[in-house]
Amino acid sequence: MSSNEELVSVIMSTKDDSKTLDLAIKSILEQTYRNFELLIMDDGSKDNTNNILQKYSKKDNRVKIHKNDSNLGLTKSLNQLITLSNGEYIARQDADDYSTPERLQIQLEYIKRTDVDAVTSRARIISNEKKIPGLSFFIPLKISSKYKNPFIHGTLLIKKKVINEIGNYNENFLYAQDYKLFIDLLYSGYRIKNLNEILYYLNMEDNISANYSREQKYYFECARKNIIP
Repeated sequence: MSSNEELVSVIMSTKDDSKTLDLAIKSILEQTYRNFELLIMDDGSKDNTNNILQKYSKKDNRVKIHKNDSNLGLTKSLNQLITLSNGEYIARQDADDYSTPERLQIQLEYIKRTDVDAVTSRARIISNEKKIPGLSFFIPLKISSKYKNPFIHGTLLIKKKVINEIGNYNENFLYAQDYKLFIDLLYSGYRIKNLNEILYYLNMEDNISANYSREQKYYFECARKNIIP
């Protein structure tokens, strides 16, 4: 690792993810790009999550653990981690998904050699091997984003100054905060590139989207119509 490599701050919020947390953390620690910090917020877990987090923080000083006294939700937890981060870039990772080993390297190389402000990628659903986004990947982002979220939140890598300029995640959005962020970026003139490579494996069972589908739909419509929830 050369001394001039940019620091990437990978942010993850977790609540009672002890069954999937090991794989998610290992997928970041095994990245081919090595100059990163992994900031994890324990958002009020009641299971064995804290013990797992402490295990990794003792093994690797790039793992930095933070804890909310009570459950604040994903939006506020991510904003706290952004504030605590030291990197020039912010990358997302969900606690029940995992990244391919070359993910950060591919995304960082792309964002550095182009004039885009953020990079995402396609993903594969763990349970059925389906590639997403599917056909909508080939539709221009400003069109597809009017009807669905064309981005996989966990694949996001964005310049920290850009997410700061947009005001980080909008805390009015308890759900669909990623869609709101992407909409704000697109319509504020920031450039996002969705890479065709599969750099992420996505859990679609027993997660926020599955368990809070009604709430997700409501907040999605608020973002789409540009209204405050």
